[in-house]
Amino acid sequence: MPAVTVENPLTLPRVSASPEAQQRPVLAVSTAPGGFEGEGFPVRRAFAGINYKYLDPFIMMDQMGEVEYSPGEAKGTPWHPHRGFETVTYIIDGIFDHQDSNGGGGTITNGDTQWMTAGGGILHIEAPPEHLVVSGGLFHGVQLWVNLPAKDKMMAPRYQDIRGGQVQLLTSSDGGALLRVIAGELDGHQGPGVTHTPITMLHATIAPGAEVTLPWREDFNGLAYVLAGRGAVGAERRPIHLGQTAVFGAGSAIQVRADETQDSHTPNLEVVLLGGQPIREPMAHYGPFVMNTRQELEEAFEDFKRGRFGTIPAVHGMSEEGPQDGQ
Repeated sequence: MPAVTVENPLTLPRVSASPEAQQRPVLAVSTAPGGFEGEGFPVRRAFAGINYKYLDPFIMMDQMGEVEYSPGEAKGTPWHPHRGFETVTYIIDGIFDHQDSNGGGGTITNGDTQWMTAGGGILHIEAPPEHLVVSGGLFHGVQLWVNLPAKDKMMAPRYQDIRGGQVQLLTSSDGGALLRVIAGELDGHQGPGVTHTPITMLHATIAPGAEVTLPWREDFNGLAYVLAGRGAVGAERRPIHLGQTAVFGAGSAIQVRADETQDSHTPNLEVVLLGGQPIREPMAHYGPFVMNTRQELEEAFEDFKRGRFGTIPAVHGMSEEGPQDGQ
């Protein structure tokens, strides 16, 4: 799991919650069901079954892989529309190509993130490059959907290309955790992702037996999803492992600990930590559209059918199937 790393985390700025910080209790730990997305690549639905009031402003998150493709097996998603939210695709291992009808796009690989604001409407495609399809290889990443408030849902689309080398690297007080801040702020350190809805997104690698206690904005929710390994969350040390999401309650600090023993394939505990300021607006979600009312959903489908989401480059063509339910 390469992502972005350093030889000696102790050279990085250190963050830790103050002793007076109120530890957030763990309200629940849920296990992600497996499924398939796009043309058939395997995913874990990280937020399935979690009440939206604990997720807001996050809508859904898929862990894509980890999968070792044989030659000819690598898959992606066909052209499809989005409106009303942002998609954040973080690639840990492997390569993914993105292209959209607004002119955004590029290739993302180990540690890179593409941040696409769909706003009022966009078409895009995500697929492995041809050489990966031919050769096969490892693929692992995360896609997160972040809601937009009503006032921003119809804004102009935007694309951010965040290279792995741009993320803010931090460590815990004893150097036992490497923290990659992709977006938002942690203890005064700012990640490169520009957000409309205030959020923090980071990927933490925690060494066996190490513990990290991070300051967390009290007006944010708190979520921890395990990409790999085993550990515990909260002061109560609630066990958590690969494919599980911890939902935190109110407080000003989040605590995560790695088990003393990990397996040979996963030497560390790998966790995505998320926090955001709840929007607290009605949400109407169907397939690739996330709006505030059913009428707005119907308008989104109508606008898509009438070709108002932009034009696909002629070299690709487009399926006649209509909107996809996936990413």
